[in-house]
Amino acid sequence: MQALMAKGGLSPDASGAFFLAEVPDPVPGRWDLLVRVAAVSVNPVDTKVHARLASGGERILGYDAVGTVAAVGEAVTGFAPGDRVYYAGDATRPGTDATLHLVDARIAAKAPQTLDDAAAAAMPLTSLTAYEALFDRLGLTDAARTNAGREVLVLGGAGGVGSMAIQLAVWAGARVIATASRSESAAWCRELGAHLVLDHSKDMPAALRSAGITDVGAIFCTTHMEAHWRAMAAMIAPQGALCLIDDPSGPLDITVFKSKCASIRWEFMFARSMYKTPDMARQGAILARVAALLDSGVVRPTLGKTRHGLDPAVFAEAHLAQRSGRMVGKQVVVF
Repeated sequence: MQALMAKGGLSPDASGAFFLAEVPDPVPGRWDLLVRVAAVSVNPVDTKVHARLASGGERILGYDAVGTVAAVGEAVTGFAPGDRVYYAGDATRPGTDATLHLVDARIAAKAPQTLDDAAAAAMPLTSLTAYEALFDRLGLTDAARTNAGREVLVLGGAGGVGSMAIQLAVWAGARVIATASRSESAAWCRELGAHLVLDHSKDMPAALRSAGITDVGAIFCTTHMEAHWRAMAAMIAPQGALCLIDDPSGPLDITVFKSKCASIRWEFMFARSMYKTPDMARQGAILARVAALLDSGVVRPTLGKTRHGLDPAVFAEAHLAQRSGRMVGKQVVVF
């Protein structure tokens, strides 16, 4: 099979940062699906893993895919060759930027029937991250219109994860406050259902008070936690909960949340597959639920940019765009 290799120690636009290689076809294990990949997306984690690769180190990146099942492992149920599936993969295994890929069937689901490959490939990682953050970490109820009276603040609402978090929280009946710093990203958040949009480059606590809101019970910070740390401490309600996904560059003072007895929780979408937790099949169930929401039109796809070809130059462009911090929605590469 062909695989796109990323080389460590090089910026995405450097010669040799990405290259094609012929590698042996993978053989499915007991729980695996062998998938013929049709499209993948590029996420912030791709650029972070590339940046952390040792100089000269090589790795197949990619943490989202849609494709067709070519073979199944002996323990797999519910899937058969020919099924169209989508999934976010496993950080401990080779990535999806290849023509063939192995994934544990328990963290995959049938792809949304109403979406083409590009739109479907944009959904798994961000959907899982947003769903787990809202319903497994922040304690919202994961059913339609069941969270009346609850408010959620989504920092970085126009990104891939934020875009899904807004829609899922609205579906669940919560009042959503999102943040964005540009007019086009603010408009995107409103289109997705945000009731209020704050500018995270300005004084958010003051803007929240100006809108007549003293504090919020749940905050989901999707990016730049250090820049927003004290603002979040000011905006969180007593006994509220904060969920984080990005890594700080250094220690942070958690005592700013002490007087409010606020909970600080982490969301790491790969934890279930990385540690083979007893409930790892919940990810497959979540993706099936999201597929149903997409097919029914309750949730809209978040595809922002489509690129074409398992080509080093194409992936270099995608990585540079991802690192710009100006993405609205998701970008996908169709093979």
